[in-house]
Amino acid sequence: MSAIDRNINLDSLYRQVIMDHYKNPRHRGHMDEDSDITVNMNNPTCGDRIQLQLKVKDGIVTDVMFDGDGCSISMSSASMMCQAIKGLEVEKALKLAEIFSKMMQGEEYDDSDIDLGDIEALAGVAKFPARIKCATLCWKAMEKGLSNQPS
Repeated sequence: MSAIDRNINLDSLYRQVIMDHYKNPRHRGHMDEDSDITVNMNNPTCGDRIQLQLKVKDGIVTDVMFDGDGCSISMSSASMMCQAIKGLEVEKALKLAEIFSKMMQGEEYDDSDIDLGDIEALAGVAKFPARIKCATLCWKAMEKGLSNQPS
């Protein structure tokens, strides 16, 4: 198999992962109980909007939910992010957001102590500058919500 064929297969796999999160989002909805943190954000250039709810106890993200409207990249990214940060220490969730931002900018990043999981499927978004804001909307909401939390 040539390098080109491997890249095509990898791109296809990544598209499947993104579409799976879009069609079957994880952590989508509203918390039954009041959340500790609620952040509403939107991307006026494309119309994506998100509401992120977080529960934090003893410096750990114990629950996270999102709702909103947007493109497949925006909603998939929110699903992946919520899945990844639930159970993480606030400090580690913010570190993950930093890594994700670097990934979207095409910069080098060190993910040796954090498992990116499905999030890695979004790496290709960096090739499309107009879509980066779609992918980062939920991450910006998470950073805003957690930035003042004790770690």
